[in-house]
Amino acid sequence: MKPFKRKVSLTGPTGFTGLRLKAPAKTAAGRLGVVVAMKHAFKEMGVYKSMRSLLHMNQPDGFDCPSCAWPDPAKPSKIAEYCENGAKALADEATNTHIGRKFFESYSVEELSELSDYQINKLGRIIEPLVLKPGKLHYEPISWGAAFSMISDQLHQLSDPDEAIFYTSGRSSNEAAFLYGMFARAFGTNNLPDCSNMCHESSGVALSETLGIGKGSVVLEDLYQAEVVIVAGQNPGTNHPRMLSALAKCKENGGSIISINPLEEAGLVNFKDPQQLKGWIGSGQDLADLHLPVKINQDIPLMKLILKKLLQLDKERGGVFDHDFIKKYTNGYAALTADLEQYNATDLLRMTGVREEAINQAVDLLARSSKIIICWAMGLTQHKNGVATIKEYVNLLLAKGALGKPNAGTCPVRGHSNVQGDRSVGIMHYVNKGLNERIEKHLGFKPPAHEGVDTVGAMKAMYEGKAKIFMALGGNFLMAASDTEYTAEALQNCKLTVQVSTKLNRTHLVTGETALLLPTIGRSEKDSRGGKQRFFTVENSMGQVRQSKGLLKPASDQIMSEPEIISGIAHAYFKGRHAVDWKAMGQNYELIREKIDQVAKGFENTSERSKGAGYYLPNNVRELDFSHLPGGQAQFSVNPLPDHQLAEDEMILMTIRSHDQFNTTIYGLDDRYRGIYGERRVVLMHPDDMNDRGLQKQDVVNLTSNYDSTLRKAENFKVVPYNIPKGNLAAYFPETNLLIPYNHFAEGSRTPISKSIVVKVSPVNSEQ
Repeated sequence: MKPFKRKVSLTGPTGFTGLRLKAPAKTAAGRLGVVVAMKHAFKEMGVYKSMRSLLHMNQPDGFDCPSCAWPDPAKPSKIAEYCENGAKALADEATNTHIGRKFFESYSVEELSELSDYQINKLGRIIEPLVLKPGKLHYEPISWGAAFSMISDQLHQLSDPDEAIFYTSGRSSNEAAFLYGMFARAFGTNNLPDCSNMCHESSGVALSETLGIGKGSVVLEDLYQAEVVIVAGQNPGTNHPRMLSALAKCKENGGSIISINPLEEAGLVNFKDPQQLKGWIGSGQDLADLHLPVKINQDIPLMKLILKKLLQLDKERGGVFDHDFIKKYTNGYAALTADLEQYNATDLLRMTGVREEAINQAVDLLARSSKIIICWAMGLTQHKNGVATIKEYVNLLLAKGALGKPNAGTCPVRGHSNVQGDRSVGIMHYVNKGLNERIEKHLGFKPPAHEGVDTVGAMKAMYEGKAKIFMALGGNFLMAASDTEYTAEALQNCKLTVQVSTKLNRTHLVTGETALLLPTIGRSEKDSRGGKQRFFTVENSMGQVRQSKGLLKPASDQIMSEPEIISGIAHAYFKGRHAVDWKAMGQNYELIREKIDQVAKGFENTSERSKGAGYYLPNNVRELDFSHLPGGQAQFSVNPLPDHQLAEDEMILMTIRSHDQFNTTIYGLDDRYRGIYGERRVVLMHPDDMNDRGLQKQDVVNLTSNYDSTLRKAENFKVVPYNIPKGNLAAYFPETNLLIPYNHFAEGSRTPISKSIVVKVSPVNSEQ
C-alpha cells in the first residue's frame, strides 16, 4: 500500500502579476535604497521597532545581519551599518505578523501550496510547534516534549543510522551547527548535507586543491588598497550590497575594478553611498572601470586568453609574472605555459563573446599590477566545470604572485550569513580524520568513519526510499535544491520530515508522511535563560568569528533557540545516557563553545576572543604555508575548455536573483536595478535572439530542458529584451529550478549546474 501523498502544488500560481518594464538602473543604493528599506521595515515591524533594531544590527555589541556574510568594518557606522537587503531580511524575520494554531485550523497545506512563494513568506512568523499527522491536511499544535519524543521514536525505528539525513542552512549559529553535527555523528551518520553543497562547494574544492584551504585569503581591509579587484560571476549590488562601500574605497585610493559577468549589473556601474552626503545629493561614484560581458560559462577561455597575452608580454619585456614567487611557492608553471601555447587566441576570443579591445584593457591593468584580488560567487561555481573555472582564476593570482601579501588574494563571497561557519565547526558529509580523532578525545564517542551524503546524494537517497527521515536546520530545501519535481517526490517518500524554522515556506507544505514544524528564535531576538542573555557566534565570509546578541523580544514564549531544540532531540533520543550532556549544552552555550575550541580546527578561547570585532581563524595562504599540498607548494592547474555542444534551437540559461529576493525568500515582485517590476515569471533574452525566433517583447514562452531523455518544463514566462550575450538567457530561481537535472552537477563538487542549463524556448501559442 502506497503512503498517503497530499495534493500540493510545487510552484504555486503560474499566471502573471502585472509586468511593467523600465530602463535598467545605472546606479545602486543612494536615497532610493534607504527609502525602500525603511518602507519595507516600517510595514513589517513598525517605526520604533525598526529603528531600534536597525541601529543594533552589525554593531560590536549587537546582532549579525541575517542576510549575506559580508564582514563588518573595524569601525562600523553607528547609524547605518546595513544595506537595503539587510534591512529587508531583518524586517522579514522580525515581522509583527504571526501564525499559529488558529491559522492552520483554517488553511490546509494543500490550500497554502496554491499560494506563490512570495505570498507564503508574507504569512508571518510561526509561534508554536506543529505536527502534520499521517493522512491529515492541517498542521496541529504539539508540545515540545511530544515533538522530541516523536523524533526519538522514529530515529530508533530506523534499521540503519544512514536512513536519516540532517540538512543545515546558512542561518544557523556556530553553536547550533556544532551541536547538530555532533548529534548526527553520535547517532551514527555523516549524512550532513548543507546549503554550501549548492553554492560554494566548488570554491572549497578548487581552493583546497590549489591553495590548501577551502576559504578565501583576504580580509576586508585588503580591498581598500588593492590595485585591481576582479568581480567575476557576482552581482554585489543585489546580493552583497555592503561590498560596494569597500569597492568605493578601492577606487578612491586609485585602484581599478574589472567586472566579468554576462550581465552588466547596476551596483558595479555606479554607487551612491547612503552613509555619505554625496550618496544623497551627488552623482555617485562610478565603480567598474571595465566590464567584460563574457558568455555564460566561458570564463575559462577568457582567463586563458588573458593569461596567454600576459605570458607574451612577460616574454617580451619581463616583469609581468612574478617568477620569484612562482619558483619559491608554486608547482606546475611549465605545464600551465605549455597549455596556454596550444590555444589559438582567435578561437579563445570567439568563445568569450567579448571585444578584444576590452580584453586588452584588462591585460594592461593586470600587467602593471601585483596587488590583485579576485572576488566571485555563484556565476563561477554552478557549472559542470565550476571547480576548473575557479582554478583557472587562481592561475592568474599564482602567476602574478598575488597571494600571501596585503591587498591581494582570493575572495569567494558567501551568500548566507554563517554558511562558512557551519563548515568550520563540522557540518560536512565527508570524513575528516583529524576531526574524528578530536571528537573521540574531547566528546567521548567514536564518530562514523564512512562518508555520508551531500545534497544531491540526500535527494537521491530519499527518492529511492533509502532515507526515511529528513531533518532541516533552517532553509527551504525544496526550493533551494535542483530538479523541483524530483526533490518533492524525494521528500514525500520520507516517513518523517522535521523543519526548524522561523517562517513558513514551501518545504513545510511538501512533506513526508508525518511532518514537524519547530519554530525557533530569529537572529535579532533575545535568547535568555534564567534571566541571563546568551549570545551566539558566527563566521563571516573572510574567516572572522564574532559574537551576535539579539535585541528584540521573541515572537512567542512558545519558541526555542536552535541549540535548545537540538539538545532536546538528543536528550530524548539518548535518554540522558551518553558521553555528551546534551541537555546541559542546550542550556549553557559556554559549554558548546568550550567543545568547539577543542574539536573545531582553529577555534581558541572563542567566548572571549569573539567580543567586539572578533578574531580570524588561521589561514595558511595568508602565511604562504603550502606544506600540506603536493611538494609543499601551491598548485597551478591545467583546465579544459567548456564544451556545451548546443543544437541550433538550444540556448544556455542561467538562474539569477531579483533585487527583491534573498536566496529562496521573496520580499517583493520588483527587480528595479534591471527595470523589471511587478513580475517574476520573465526570461531575459538578447533582441537578436528574439528576432531570430519571431518573438516580441512580453510574448509568453515555455522553457524546457532535456537531460538523459527526461523532459523538464517551466511554463509561462514573458520575454524581456535585455543586454545579455547572444545565445544566453537569464531567469529567476526558484521558478526555473524545475529545469535543473538533479544528476548533472559540477565535477569534483557536485554543485548543481544552475548557471548553465541547456534549454529550448517555445512560444506558448505554438504548443497549443
